[in-house]
Amino acid sequence: ADKIILATDEDREGEAIAFHIAKILDLKNPERIVFHEITKQAIKEALKNSRNIDMSLVNAQQARRIIDRLVGYNLSPFLWKKVMRRLSAGRVQSVAVRLICEREKEIKEFKPEEYWTIAALLQLRETGTKPERKTDAKNEFEAVLYKKDGKIIPKLGIKRKEEIDKIIKDLDGAEYKISKIEKKERMQNPLPPFTTSLLQQEAWQKFHFSTKYTMRIAQSLYEKGLCTYHRTDSFNLSDQSLFGAKKTIEEKFGKNYWAGYFRKYKTKSKSAQEAHEAIRPTNSEKTIEEIRNKLKPEEQKLYDLIWRRFIACQMAAARVDSTTVEIETTNNYTFKADGQIIKFDGFLKVYPFLIKENILPEIKENEILELLKLIPSQHFTKPPARYSEATLVKVLEKYGIGRPSTYAPIISTIQTRNYVEKDEKRKLKPTEIGNIVNDILCDHFSDIVDINFTAKMEEDLDEIAESKIEWQKLVEDFYFPFEKNLKKKEKEVPKKEIAEEKTGEKCPKCGKPLIIKYGRYGKFCACSGFPECKFSKPYLDSTKIACPKCKKGEVVKLKTKRGRLFYGCSKYPKCDFMSWQKPKA
Repeated sequence: ADKIILATDEDREGEAIAFHIAKILDLKNPERIVFHEITKQAIKEALKNSRNIDMSLVNAQQARRIIDRLVGYNLSPFLWKKVMRRLSAGRVQSVAVRLICEREKEIKEFKPEEYWTIAALLQLRETGTKPERKTDAKNEFEAVLYKKDGKIIPKLGIKRKEEIDKIIKDLDGAEYKISKIEKKERMQNPLPPFTTSLLQQEAWQKFHFSTKYTMRIAQSLYEKGLCTYHRTDSFNLSDQSLFGAKKTIEEKFGKNYWAGYFRKYKTKSKSAQEAHEAIRPTNSEKTIEEIRNKLKPEEQKLYDLIWRRFIACQMAAARVDSTTVEIETTNNYTFKADGQIIKFDGFLKVYPFLIKENILPEIKENEILELLKLIPSQHFTKPPARYSEATLVKVLEKYGIGRPSTYAPIISTIQTRNYVEKDEKRKLKPTEIGNIVNDILCDHFSDIVDINFTAKMEEDLDEIAESKIEWQKLVEDFYFPFEKNLKKKEKEVPKKEIAEEKTGEKCPKCGKPLIIKYGRYGKFCACSGFPECKFSKPYLDSTKIACPKCKKGEVVKLKTKRGRLFYGCSKYPKCDFMSWQKPKA
């Protein structure tokens, strides 16, 4: 061929792939093109703007690869010697495990505090002119106690039931009068278009798609030419896409639904690749109705979400009428009720997920209300929630750990390695092995699993990509202190003995006790006579709930190869009961 054109992805890994292809095939001056969408126009434009392979990007990928292997190839054998075989460590995956372990520690150490709230169910009084108002449920609304003697009661201000009982006693026979009505119109602007992390978070919230599954569907949409490149941390949108959105909005919804100007969004991340585009449909005129028959159900869901988010980001703001009502009682207690009505839906026409209406009845100041009942409620402060895949991605992005292309592989890897598993609510929690490995790495290689160190490394790799620093210097500065500490720890750190748990069962082959051991995929039962007797079987973590299907076996916790928790019968294969939800006792 007279001309060779390399069109791999526009990121560090894509550039490195182009470089290696050129090396292996001994190509002389190949042309390099990049595009963000597989459309005729985008590819034609890319062909007009070909360039050489960017060696700075290649060097950044090379530095990342070398440092990751120096960490993995050295720390993994260290863990084999000090804990057990088949464990692994990684520069980014170990930080992700640390975040999950620390959150679990916070949850275990959390001490709940009791507090109380009290609400009043109120109704407009019968006036004589409108007797129907008294029995009309639309004239009822709830207000929450929030002031005493003009001072705001803090969230944890009422700590005991005795205090609530005193308030109820004080309010016995009290009159409820509307003392203040405050109305104001507020503008609600649309959210920005999707980046990789935002798409992963929203797909989890709306459809419970895992990060890996979301990226697989997005890849399919990209390959079909329906969406732009799905690994991006930029909010940038091309002029062509903005004009397309304007046309679509005006034709489908009317001119008053377009913002009146092109909305441009800026990312807060210093390292965002602004040359990339946000994730958007390649043609905004293609709604889900037009292409539904060409897509699988999961592709339909994700495409529709991407289309709606993109179109919404260029639409007019929603106008919302907010009303705050204060109700005073005769003995200086103040209740408050909030209402909001959407006056103009704007972008909510296509992305109706941000605002919920709460309509208050027509009321006026100094109006006397009738108390239907007081509703005291006991609460306890809650510990921080375990991370879902979506919230973990959000934290990784916040601290600058990893890149759009690595979020899904990181989360998949730490589950495959059995450091992390999903609970009944699909939230991430550390396994026993995950905690053991994390403790060792935090105690002896604190810089490797330090959030700031990992984020700084990503910044340094970006600086290599921008030709600001040499890649060899970064590798050198990392490796020699790391190697020195590793040799020191190999001598100092004793082997971690994992206590053997007895199952109470005998080995069916030799009669010796069966014990619980840890393997690459978690716990399993093995003969204590190993290596003479090699008998082993899966470990069944019982819930002590009778199988709802056969009534003979117990419901046990099991895991898929991807680490997702499910429940089955201990009598399998005689009983094939299986459920993603824990059955009731």
